Amino acid sequence: MGRVEAIGQNMAELAPLQSVDIPSLKGKVSEEEWKIRVDLAAAYRLVAHYGWDDLIFTHLSARIPGPEHHFLLNPYNLMFEEVTASSLVKVDLNGHPVEPSPFITNPAGFTIHSAVHMAREDAHAVMHLHTPHGQAVSAHGEGLLPLTQTAMLIRGEVAYHDYEGVAVDLDERERIVADLGDKGAMLLRNHGTLTVGETVGEAFVKMYFLERACEAQILALSAGEGNLNNPPQGAPEVTAQQGKVGLKMAAGALAWPALLRKTYRLDPSFAT
Repeated sequence: MGRVEAIGQNMAELAPLQSVDIPSLKGKVSEEEWKIRVDLAAAYRLVAHYGWDDLIFTHLSARIPGPEHHFLLNPYNLMFEEVTASSLVKVDLNGHPVEPSPFITNPAGFTIHSAVHMAREDAHAVMHLHTPHGQAVSAHGEGLLPLTQTAMLIRGEVAYHDYEGVAVDLDERERIVADLGDKGAMLLRNHGTLTVGETVGEAFVKMYFLERACEAQILALSAGEGNLNNPPQGAPEVTAQQGKVGLKMAAGALAWPALLRKTYRLDPSFAT
C-alpha cells in the first residue's frame, strides 16, 4: 500500500469525534516541553483569531529538545480554535506518534515540517499557512515586492520553493531544505507561506510580518502597477538589515509576551 492510500485508510477508520476527553499532560512531560506546548497551542489559537487558518488544512510545529528530534504537530481533526497544549501530537522523524493518541496528523505537514526540523538546528518552530494573500503573492512572478516597510523588514529573509503538488512525497524534503537555505521565511510558490524561528514566538512574529506584507502588496497592486510609489534606492537593503535584528528582538521581548497575554484573554483553555 502506498503512502497516500495508507493515509486515506487511516482517515476512513477515524471515527467522527463530537467531543474528545483529552487528559492533561501538565506534570507528565518536562517543564520545558510543557512551555513549548503552551506556546504552540497559543500560536494555533492566534492563527484562528487572525483568520489565517484554512479549516484544518495547514500546520504549525515545534521541536522538543533532545537527541530524538521529536516535534509537535496539530491533531488533524481539530479546528485551530480547539487545539490545546495537551492535544498536540508528538511525532518522530518518520511521522509516527511517539505516544498513543486518538488523533492523526497531516501527512503534508509532516513532509514539510520534518524537512526543516531535520536540516536546521535553529528551526525549533515552523509555521506554514495557506492564506489568500500569501497564496496570491506566492503566485506573483516577482514574489514579495519592497512596497511597504513591513515587506522590506521581512523580505531579506524570504526564500522561494517551486510547487510540486500536495507535499506528501518525502523526496521533496531535500529540495525544500536546499531552497530554504539559512533563510527564516519562504514563499512556497502557488501554495502559501512558511516561517522558521528559534522559538514559537519568533516564527509567529515573522509570519505576522510576512502575511501583513502580502496583504498590503495585493491591496497596493489593485491600484495598478503604474500608480505605485517605489522606495528610494538603497532603502530596502537598509530596512532588511534592521528587520533581521529587530524582528527577533520584537518576538522575544515584546510582541510574543503580549500575544500570549492576549491568547489567555481570548480563551485560557488553550493552556490545558
